[in-house]
Amino acid sequence: MSHFQFQLDATDLSTAARAGRWMTPHGVVETPAFMPVGTLGTVKGLMPAQLREAGVQMVLSNTYHLALRPGSEIVAELGGLHRFMDWSGPILTDSGGFQVFSLAKMRKIDDDKVVFRSHIDGNLLELTPERAVLIQEQLGADCIMCLDECPASGESLDKIRKAVDRTTLWAKRCREAQRRSDQALFGIVQGGVHPEMRQRSAEGLLPLDFPGYAVGGLSVGEPPPVMYQTLDSTVPMLPEHKPRYLMGVGRPEDIIEAVCRGIDLFDCVMPTRNGRNAMAFTSQGPVRIRNAVHTRDEQPLDPECECTACTRFSRAYLRHLFVAKEMLGPILLSLHNIAFYQRLVRQLREAILQGCSEEFRANQLARWNPQS
Repeated sequence: MSHFQFQLDATDLSTAARAGRWMTPHGVVETPAFMPVGTLGTVKGLMPAQLREAGVQMVLSNTYHLALRPGSEIVAELGGLHRFMDWSGPILTDSGGFQVFSLAKMRKIDDDKVVFRSHIDGNLLELTPERAVLIQEQLGADCIMCLDECPASGESLDKIRKAVDRTTLWAKRCREAQRRSDQALFGIVQGGVHPEMRQRSAEGLLPLDFPGYAVGGLSVGEPPPVMYQTLDSTVPMLPEHKPRYLMGVGRPEDIIEAVCRGIDLFDCVMPTRNGRNAMAFTSQGPVRIRNAVHTRDEQPLDPECECTACTRFSRAYLRHLFVAKEMLGPILLSLHNIAFYQRLVRQLREAILQGCSEEFRANQLARWNPQS
């Protein structure tokens, strides 16, 4: 019997939104689901217990960063990533490819491998599909990713075609390299914003019969309507009975739109990065807590939220923490933002189960953008 099963609980016919349950070796993930990003084995500033309290089911960690520090061999020696970071729920690791292409310098890429210099110490390193799988097997996450090539926004059609074909080639090698049956290896559909390239990518990956599929290469500079059009042409090609993961997309509006197009899983640094920079997501739209208007503001950050930041502290106090450069400020806003995202996907799931995801989308977007 497989360690992984994906069960659809409901599909809303007014949209393409799905509510499901994904069974993994470390627990069940109810979908739609949002994963906070714990790049180096920690969601910045927050304890695992705080994540659980905020409703987090699953977290993401980064293969590239953990392979450099402390090293995947060390994590394996210490019992794997779950034990290392004291997280008992499911974990997803990416392949490291995106970071190689976005952070590392002096990249050289061919069909065999990527050669690059570490952004930490400048050492020359190489990453092959087999090496990406091995590192992720050493880390021990529940869900792991194939190495892929993510073309930069605005690349020529010829370069995007080459990236798609290389991603397919690497996916085959990753599939052959995988040894652990207790990890779900996802293929990644690339192709920029070109429907014909997305189709080419999906057609190359589907015969490999991955237990789930990711959509990569979006939210890299294209306007939101273009992203939605790309999802409209991509998601219907993916198997209905397997989880679908949209990589790195995190604006609340984009999550709603993607769920309504049939996406199940999300990750993004946005809730914690914005929280550290004094921006909170709320039921009425974003709040920039450093603004002087909050100097004497006694109201909670979001009266609809039950997180510690909202039930214990005023906006005035939260503003004071940031002005005084106290570390509690970024911690509380990060915690609040993660709680906001978890509440959002729970509300989406409930709307799907009730068959009213279209109504939820319209109402929520109107609250966040009253001028429209």
